[in-house]
Amino acid sequence: MTFDPIESPLIRLRSLAQMTQAGRWQLELPHDRSEHTLVWITRGQGTALLDGVKVGLGAHNALFVPSRNLMSVSTGRQALGHVLLIPPGNTLTLPETPLHLRVRDGTVQAEMTGLLEAIMREQTSEKPLSQSAMLASCDLVGIWLRRNIESSPTSRREPASRRLTRRFFAQLVTTFAEGRTMADHAAALGVTPTHLTRVCKSETDETAASLLTGRILHAAHQLLGATNVSMQDIAQHLGFGSAAYFTRFVQQHTGQSPTALRRTIKIDPACS
Repeated sequence: MTFDPIESPLIRLRSLAQMTQAGRWQLELPHDRSEHTLVWITRGQGTALLDGVKVGLGAHNALFVPSRNLMSVSTGRQALGHVLLIPPGNTLTLPETPLHLRVRDGTVQAEMTGLLEAIMREQTSEKPLSQSAMLASCDLVGIWLRRNIESSPTSRREPASRRLTRRFFAQLVTTFAEGRTMADHAAALGVTPTHLTRVCKSETDETAASLLTGRILHAAHQLLGATNVSMQDIAQHLGFGSAAYFTRFVQQHTGQSPTALRRTIKIDPACS
């Protein structure tokens, strides 16, 4: 029995709209991915959860999220941009930590746009070695990112609150489906639930409980839409004591039963 949708090993370039074909939850709810993810915004505004903090997004902003890092991206309806998904395991010059860049130089903006256009051309072509050509362009994307890290102003010493939320984000990636309460997560981090809630609200504008709920909800949507696994098995996989408890959770947060929600979700495996 498998709970994870089939994941393509291919490099993929998708528009923001394609990434939310099954619903805005695909990007807006906290989640992590098996691939390295680059988000390049070309128009519009929004926000993102990244590396333990909430950041504002605008035109010509780049987000890079290494695989298995908690993230979410929320943009306005008129926003335009692309998402580049790069399977891990390649020897590329990609950054090792999450990154948010605001690119103001027009020449530098054009460089990224040109790299993504080259990847798109190869993706839509039927030429031999197209994935190899895309991989070479992804290496250049990594170089672009690293060059712009070097040219960015050095930030001041980060506060302890940011370090705590980063640890909480990392913990959610590995343990969100274990049935832990928010108090359990706080205890594992060595702080009180009140302190964790206050710090998360300050850094992310969300409570620790809402971040935990959001991560579970994303997994529930994904499993309902991309697998035929039974409700009982999904409930057990996500740490619920029973299918009835899982049903109440989904109903409370979506207004639909899991069965009804499953009928509304049509996930494109290439964008899952």
